Amino acid sequence: MKKSALIITLACLQFGAFAAPQEFDFKDPKGVNNVVFKTDAPLESINGTASGISGTVSFDPEKQDTLNGKIIVESASLHVPNPTMKGHLHSDKWLDVAKYPQITFETISLENVKTAGNVTTADVTGTLTIKGVSKKIAAPVKLTYLKDKLKDRFPNLKGDLLVIRSTFTVKRSDFGINKGNLEDKVSDDIELNLSLAGQAPR
Repeated sequence: MKKSALIITLACLQFGAFAAPQEFDFKDPKGVNNVVFKTDAPLESINGTASGISGTVSFDPEKQDTLNGKIIVESASLHVPNPTMKGHLHSDKWLDVAKYPQITFETISLENVKTAGNVTTADVTGTLTIKGVSKKIAAPVKLTYLKDKLKDRFPNLKGDLLVIRSTFTVKRSDFGINKGNLEDKVSDDIELNLSLAGQAPR
């Protein structure tokens, strides 16, 4: 009787461990994670990237409608090819990276969740903070859970991967980024494209 009880207890513990949400670390040692941003104004179209990405996201592959976490982008990592433009972008009139070193997105909820195999699509609502201004936004998101695939990126590690992809648009005026100025060269609408891989070693 005692042996049976022990077996049941161990089975429950194993199931609970399997079913628990996993925490994925988005600070990528390979430096591949990136955000691409684009402005398409009447006079100029500007494309740039941001690579200083970190943060953690909790995701349960057995309960895909739950997503909690925070993604952080180092403001100084935002890059455009033209050095003068990059200087303007980092200046106090635009992002003011010295005063506001981080851009963050913190999740609130998932809606319209659909899962097929290891891919989940949904609308994520969260708080986006840029230049010290926080706004609640909603964006489409695609989550790809890759069980036991961490070793394919890092052969010396075992674990899982969570890939997050999303494309959405924000207005720089909503975040006080040189509002109303130079819109013939830098559009108010900024398109953001995220492609991020988080790792959960075990």
